[in-house]
Amino acid sequence: MYFCHLPEIWHDFDSLVPGVMVVEQLRPHVEQEPNLAFWLGRARERLGDASESRMEEIMAWRQAYSKMGLKPSQYRSAAEALLRRFRKEDSLPSLHPAVDVCNAISVAFALPVAILDIAKIDSFLEVCRAKGDEVYLSFNGETEHPHPGEVIFRDASNHAHARRWTFRQSRLSTVGPETEQALVVSEALHRNASEDIPALLEALSRELTTLGATVRSATVLTAEAPRLEF
Repeated sequence: MYFCHLPEIWHDFDSLVPGVMVVEQLRPHVEQEPNLAFWLGRARERLGDASESRMEEIMAWRQAYSKMGLKPSQYRSAAEALLRRFRKEDSLPSLHPAVDVCNAISVAFALPVAILDIAKIDSFLEVCRAKGDEVYLSFNGETEHPHPGEVIFRDASNHAHARRWTFRQSRLSTVGPETEQALVVSEALHRNASEDIPALLEALSRELTTLGATVRSATVLTAEAPRLEF
């Protein structure tokens, strides 16, 4: 099994810096709590200085969405949507210990963090332009097909595990109580992405280890070395 961005993505978004890790031994209930308060506090400090739409990390994703022909105010990256919710509610929902960690670190770094159940992915996951016949399972249970040319996460069974790049994950590979192994992906496009993504991976690794999980690999991909095999 592998994860990669196809050459077309690297060509169209040459500032891309993706970080990827594989996490095993996930548990729905843990004895030791991760330090979510620290990361949420960091997000509050940043939001106190400016709204999420003015953050450099978010602005870079907004520019990417405009480049893809999408309205940034209609289709927000996962990080912007999560920050917007956090600014309004001053909290995030508790879903699963690993998901909660990913969400807290996402708002702290203002970067999207996707976590997917590897058991629900067939053979590989490629970030690519959609053909239009891929199948996406929405959270309300409806089946959708991405628009041709839309950036998606696609596997060997032609399932789209994410639509509009970082806009929304599929219900199919959502992490739940039965999940044992997960793929975590964070992508950045802003000026300091090459420094921020390794720092984000380190933070994720530390907090997920606190939960009792095992991080098998954590790496930053490049156009020259675009694939993580696991």
